[in-house]
Amino acid sequence: MINDLLSPVPPPETPVPIPLVFTGSGSEYFRIWIVNLALTFITFGIYSAWAKVRRLQYFYRNTQLDGSGFDYHGKPIAILKGRLIAFGLVAAYQFALTVSPTAALILLALIAAVMPWLLVRSLAFRLRNSSWRGLRFRFNGATGGGYRVFLLWPIASVLSVGLLAPRAYHALKAYQHGNTAFGTAPFAFSASVRDFYRLWLRAAGLFLGVPIALFLAARLLIGSGSAIAGLGGIVLGILGGLAVYLLLLMAMPYFLTRSQNLIWNHTTLGAHRFECSLRFKKVLWIVVSNFFLTVLTIGLFRPFAVVRMARYRAESMALVPGESLDHFVGMQSREVEAMGEEVTEFFDIDIAL
Repeated sequence: MINDLLSPVPPPETPVPIPLVFTGSGSEYFRIWIVNLALTFITFGIYSAWAKVRRLQYFYRNTQLDGSGFDYHGKPIAILKGRLIAFGLVAAYQFALTVSPTAALILLALIAAVMPWLLVRSLAFRLRNSSWRGLRFRFNGATGGGYRVFLLWPIASVLSVGLLAPRAYHALKAYQHGNTAFGTAPFAFSASVRDFYRLWLRAAGLFLGVPIALFLAARLLIGSGSAIAGLGGIVLGILGGLAVYLLLLMAMPYFLTRSQNLIWNHTTLGAHRFECSLRFKKVLWIVVSNFFLTVLTIGLFRPFAVVRMARYRAESMALVPGESLDHFVGMQSREVEAMGEEVTEFFDIDIAL
């Protein structure tokens, strides 16, 4: 017994990440996509709400964690309601423009006043109707916080000529991730504002530095006055334009990759944490090849393109468990049952974020 007490304590086991798995295929989704497209066209867009539910259910159910798929329970009527509200607001604004600029400004102010509330409702609806292993997600964000991230911070970004855009984006993600819960277990978000500024500065340096350098070089050659310099300036101008186009093509994949890695690598759920390992070159290849294949097939490759990206994004995510998932889900289920069934509020809407 003394030997047992003196024996070294074994180190704790290193948790093994559990990757997400996407089991869908392009051919399966193509059948859903083509039917959704046809019915939406025939019904003048009304079926688009039902199409969205079918699409979300397909991608949720084919995204699995630890052998269990997610699920979506949203009702098409709530989605249709949200779209009718959005369409009505846009139509009213367009009509006001034909009446008078003053009426348009007043209506725009009213839309700005009500839109954050609608977006918070939409976010709560989306999460409340998402589940894993039968347990629902939920959103606990206050409406006041919604007005800050959906109205005040965007206005501040515009007034600061984009200087506060990273701060606004950080506030949005902190609001979304920091107010989400699975059952009763809260998510937490730990990325700093400095992390977001670093991301935006790297992106700006990459996508603005090269075109500016080429432009300045062209100006120097053109300013020398010689014919050769003039020809060189034209060539550099063409190359500069091509460089700008290629950099803009890469901008979205770069930002998607770096921002998703930053956000999810700083998100936790109780004792669990997430890992995201998207690679820029891989995302760029998927985006560029999807674009050309979609053009070559006159749009018919679109569902296969969506599945390719969904598979890569899902399989680049992993959950690092801090405890047994079975125990965690069981505890959350008992706590939710003890709280009683959540009452669904009457005004359910879904406006895409």
